[in-house]
Amino acid sequence: MKHILSGKRVLLCVGGGIAAYKTAEIIRRLRACDADVQVAMTPAAREFITPLTLQTLSRNRVATDMFGGDASAIDHIAIAESADVVLVAPATADLIARMAHGLANDIVTATLLVTRAPVVVAPAMNSNMLAHPATVANLERLAGFGHRLVTSDSGELACGYEGPGRLPDPEALLAELAAALSPKDLAGVRVLVSAGPTREPLDPVRYLTNRSSGRMGYAVAAAAWRRGAEVTLVSGPTALATPRGVTRVDVNSAIEMREALQSRTAASALVVMVAAVADYRPCSAASTKIKKQAGEGLTLALEQNPDIVAGLSKIAGERVLVGFAAETDDVLRHARDKLLRKGLDLVVANDVTRPGAGFETETNAAVLVDAGGEQETGMLTKDELADRILDRAVALRTLRTRDRQS
Repeated sequence: MKHILSGKRVLLCVGGGIAAYKTAEIIRRLRACDADVQVAMTPAAREFITPLTLQTLSRNRVATDMFGGDASAIDHIAIAESADVVLVAPATADLIARMAHGLANDIVTATLLVTRAPVVVAPAMNSNMLAHPATVANLERLAGFGHRLVTSDSGELACGYEGPGRLPDPEALLAELAAALSPKDLAGVRVLVSAGPTREPLDPVRYLTNRSSGRMGYAVAAAAWRRGAEVTLVSGPTALATPRGVTRVDVNSAIEMREALQSRTAASALVVMVAAVADYRPCSAASTKIKKQAGEGLTLALEQNPDIVAGLSKIAGERVLVGFAAETDDVLRHARDKLLRKGLDLVVANDVTRPGAGFETETNAAVLVDAGGEQETGMLTKDELADRILDRAVALRTLRTRDRQS
């Protein structure tokens, strides 16, 4: 999501709750994404963390007072108009109530009335306060204003309660900011993504697999969620965390992945097959560990796995189907062949022998191949490439809809 936040002016409005201490890490993470961070604090927030701390981390003067000595340098009008996106964190019950009723009695609430930037609200408070009808009504009112509400995490609270009310981790809040800044061209669309490797068992302790880390598929799932989609991610074994807002279905073998995808394809308008599915599996898996025999080799009998992508293209529907082609030679020829042979709308092809573009990397370089031609992306982060892929998939979906209506 760094490519979305980079160069953006993020206004962080800090409310007066114990979770205010977490804003230091939020600022650090935003700065790591090359965002420009401006902080505004309520008077109560200054009781939990000092303006000097947040000023040092943000490298910008912190707005604390409507009428203080800094008012001539940074006022609520200038702050509001310069923001690309606003994060209210922690949003306390008091601050939420004042926002909901249009009060402007401190620098934060006055600024929030002026800004026309998207506003992300992250409530953090005692569980009972969060569940109180007044707070619930105030949050509903903020949602009606178009603000993006972040669901609080559950767990142990500073007050000793156990339950909802925790401020989400910085990674989740940055994902919400990136979503607020992203186009919503997939709003309400069901997107199905496959990711990661598959594992084909040889015996109870060994399996055949490949080097896929799952990063590319997870990046596509995260990007689709940011753009408003309802995303299901069917994942082979990986060490990656589930992207925010995404429903994850874990599988191991190619057969399991086929079943999980086939049962969900008919309801999906966009299917992106990123998973590196094993082409072959052992004809049979040993029930006990295969022992090494001195001086003897081992011959494995393999059989083909079903072609999942080709099978999905035969399921009735008007969906856009995207496939990947990880190649080591003659990339374009193989990609064009795959596009036609498997009934795909778009193939994302890459040379996995190219440095920085293969498995287990943070970057990738691809050629997007469809019936209209090819487009080279150049070397990008996988997050950037995910959005490029979705840009093309959305364009193809729009063309299909237009053709159907004409």
